[in-house]
Amino acid sequence: MEIDKAGIKSSPSEYGRTINSYMFESDLPSLIEKMKASSSWKKGEMISKVLLDSPCRQIVLTALHEFTEIDSFQASDSVTFQIVEGKIYLRTSNESACLNKGQVLTLYEHINYNFTALEETILLLTLVKDIPVQAKTKT
Repeated sequence: MEIDKAGIKSSPSEYGRTINSYMFESDLPSLIEKMKASSSWKKGEMISKVLLDSPCRQIVLTALHEFTEIDSFQASDSVTFQIVEGKIYLRTSNESACLNKGQVLTLYEHINYNFTALEETILLLTLVKDIPVQAKTKT
């Protein structure tokens, strides 16, 4: 599996993001094209590009070949799956769902899940850490 921190140390012209910006922007079609042109993809490997990595949130663009299985994974964070291309079949211990292009599904914290790409699939994973809100104290 190839993992690239695409949006973190890149120039704004290549990925559309500057380090000290209040906005995050990424050219998904261009990134997907580069991922599919890579030697790792051509060898049949799954590829992931970290688009945003901050203390409270991570966004990862992932390319999966047909029948790729991600088995027995548990995120301590909530995770949102957004299907950009393709289709996955996702399972938890209690439920399952088939997600197609354009669909979004969120799992809350500490849920065990696994999924299978039913065809060549591109998905955005957004992981959000559960940051406890500190109680305000009266002074």
